[in-house]
Amino acid sequence: MKTELGKMRSLAKEIPLQFAHCVKRANSVMHHHQEALESHSSNVTVLADQVAQLQQNLDDVTDKLGREKKRRQELHNLLMELRGNIRVHGRLRPLMEFDADNQDMASLGRPGTRSEVVVHFVDDENICVRTSKHNKVFEYERVYSPTEKQESVFDEVQPMLTSLLDGYNVCIMAYGQTGSGKTHTMLGSHRDEDYNPSHDPHPDEGVIPRATRELFRLIEEKPEGSHTIEVSIVEVYNNDIRDLLSRDPNAKHDLITGGDGQLSIPTVTSKSVDNVYSVMTLVQYGLRTRRESATMVHEHSSRSHLIVTLTVVSRAPSFFATKSMSSADLSSSGSGFGGADGRQTPTLGKKGRAQSQTWTPDQLQGMQLSLQQQQQQQQQQQQPVIRTKLQLVDLAGSECVGMSGVKGAALREASFINKSLSALADVLGALAEHRTHVPYRNSRLTHFLQDSIGGDAKLLVLLCVSPAQRYISESLQCLGFGQRARQVQRGPTKRRLPSSVEKISGPESSIKPRTGSASK
Repeated sequence: MKTELGKMRSLAKEIPLQFAHCVKRANSVMHHHQEALESHSSNVTVLADQVAQLQQNLDDVTDKLGREKKRRQELHNLLMELRGNIRVHGRLRPLMEFDADNQDMASLGRPGTRSEVVVHFVDDENICVRTSKHNKVFEYERVYSPTEKQESVFDEVQPMLTSLLDGYNVCIMAYGQTGSGKTHTMLGSHRDEDYNPSHDPHPDEGVIPRATRELFRLIEEKPEGSHTIEVSIVEVYNNDIRDLLSRDPNAKHDLITGGDGQLSIPTVTSKSVDNVYSVMTLVQYGLRTRRESATMVHEHSSRSHLIVTLTVVSRAPSFFATKSMSSADLSSSGSGFGGADGRQTPTLGKKGRAQSQTWTPDQLQGMQLSLQQQQQQQQQQQQPVIRTKLQLVDLAGSECVGMSGVKGAALREASFINKSLSALADVLGALAEHRTHVPYRNSRLTHFLQDSIGGDAKLLVLLCVSPAQRYISESLQCLGFGQRARQVQRGPTKRRLPSSVEKISGPESSIKPRTGSASK
């Protein structure tokens, strides 16, 4: 017992020593791991700093690339404007359900089917057509991918609207086959709630409502009363021009060349508007009478070319105005108001004798206000105006009669549509080749758009392209049309001036210097 008790005592004495040794060893291991953790944390911090620096460098390079790309595009657009080239943008729509062509929806877009995607978005300047027979790349000023929203399209259109208030005509037209998205691009979705007029912007709004909204915003920044807007809406249906705002939309209208060389249709209804809601209300009214019918290709196939014209009437600078009478001239031109201090003014009585009449201060003040109003009205009547046009064109789609399955009246409509689009291509071909004769009068469409196509307007063509294999012929024709349009060089766009400046005649237009005063 004593021996075992001694062993237990010795073990009891060794336990604190062993515990202290274990604690010391644990502290040493913990300190080692702590140093390793701090080292790793320091390395992680360094790596994080390096990653942040690389990210910052990447952001700087990306921003610089974006600025340089934008600057290059601005310089390119300036060069195009100086040459008078037609700007061409391409928009590739996504694959839709009706592209399946009555096949199983599970096969939509599958290789080897008629809905296979053969038109591809490459980058923001190129579209590629890749099939067993074709492998072509088409380059344009801007290309929109199938995922890009309506806002992206309008961002490229917006700078052209500033030119409208600077005195330049602007024309934006959508070109493409039936069902390629032209009306969606220009107006918005076919859902009724999107077409309905609204004071507030809608994400699916097309170019027409967005351009109208932007135009009124720009006018609000100008002096009050310096700009007014008028709108007219017509369609070219079966080679006839029809007024969609008229009570008789079936009445035909003829183009007339004015004294300034500008084409106009004086019989077309033109409405004054002061906000976006009123414009879109009129557009909605016109769309109710626009020709539409369902085909095997598209449920809402437009059977006419829609042209919405916003005419901006701007007050010309004061140096264009003709000489007007002053208030002193008006007061001395037989108004019979007498002096301004309330003195008696002689007037003729019944027998021709001079009689005196006294005016009260209130009467004199009212007469002076009347004189000022007369002078302002006379100045407004004499001040010339500048009329610029924004033409927004939703062309009817070209279509293959065999594919669309149209018959009867629809077949006749398709024939006129294809003829007018062919005439448009012929006009662009003649302009690109600088022919002496340009066949504008081969179609009412080209005749109506002669000023815009021929160089009197900044013109943007929006190519709308379907991606599916079943439309490959129409897609190639559309893309080729855009290539021909890019080759047209029309010279610098002409700035509009008041018509009175061009027509003015008489002593004020032929003022000769006085030789005597000149010699002095």
